[in-house]
Amino acid sequence: MRWGLTVPLTGVPLREHRALIAELAALGYTDLWSAEVAGTDAFSPLVLASEWDERLRLGTAVVPVHTRGPAALAMSAATLADLAPGRFVLGIGASSETIVTGWNGIAYDPPLARTRDVLRFLRQAFAGERVDGEFDSFTIRRFRLEKPPDVPPAIMLAALRPQMLRLAAREADGAITNWLSADDVRQVRAELGPDRELAARIFVCVTEDAEMARNIGRFLIATYLTVPGYAAFHDWLGRGEAMKELREAWAAGDRNAAMAAVPTEVIDDLIVHGTPSECRAHINRYLDNGLDTPIIATLPTGSDLHDTARALGPA
Repeated sequence: MRWGLTVPLTGVPLREHRALIAELAALGYTDLWSAEVAGTDAFSPLVLASEWDERLRLGTAVVPVHTRGPAALAMSAATLADLAPGRFVLGIGASSETIVTGWNGIAYDPPLARTRDVLRFLRQAFAGERVDGEFDSFTIRRFRLEKPPDVPPAIMLAALRPQMLRLAAREADGAITNWLSADDVRQVRAELGPDRELAARIFVCVTEDAEMARNIGRFLIATYLTVPGYAAFHDWLGRGEAMKELREAWAAGDRNAAMAAVPTEVIDDLIVHGTPSECRAHINRYLDNGLDTPIIATLPTGSDLHDTARALGPA
């Protein structure tokens, strides 16, 4: 059984993670996964973790395929693979037009083609091949890694819907998904098939104050699930009608009405909350339904998140 934690913890400086990371394996954690949105980059926390612990598997969840050139991405990944041979997983994904174009000023190429092409480029680069030629979404001229990794990292794809899940099944080592319920895992697993690793970031709010947890969930769900990619994901999962009022209010610019329109049952499906033991039991439902690797993202409730992470360890 794998059991992962997202770092850095919200609001906790990266430099203050050393003691916690050194404890995680003893607490039953097997994995440490970074995230990349508008805070730390995906690689730096794992570089530090590779020096602070020698047991945990380290993964990016995820690095956008548009915001770094393919060669730069290969070099960063090869560096981490060298620091943590055999225990680094490179998770890559299409991200969103907001991040790629709005924040980085980069054209948002068709996400499926770009993800596929970057995946194929990385396979060649990690094998030490000279990459020289045209892909559908970019052209590479005479690139070769100066030092290919002795143990090439596994590559997993961020995947929310059938086309990307099937690409992950055909060409990657697994899929990473996000914002799904324990019951939704069955539908995602059916598309990915039985032979590839399935990881998911799971948002966990350790508190016995259910209303506090639901208020946090309302804000996050209204913010994230109105993004086109996530909206389409939940249409596919069958939540389109339940999310209709939320989407209409968000599109009209009424953020408060949008949050108020998030159904309580949707919050309770997508946000794990309760005591530590109740949260672990809920996470185990994901595993029972076909998830291989839960990636816990602790949500702040005013408690010390170091203690929250410790309390959620399966040991």
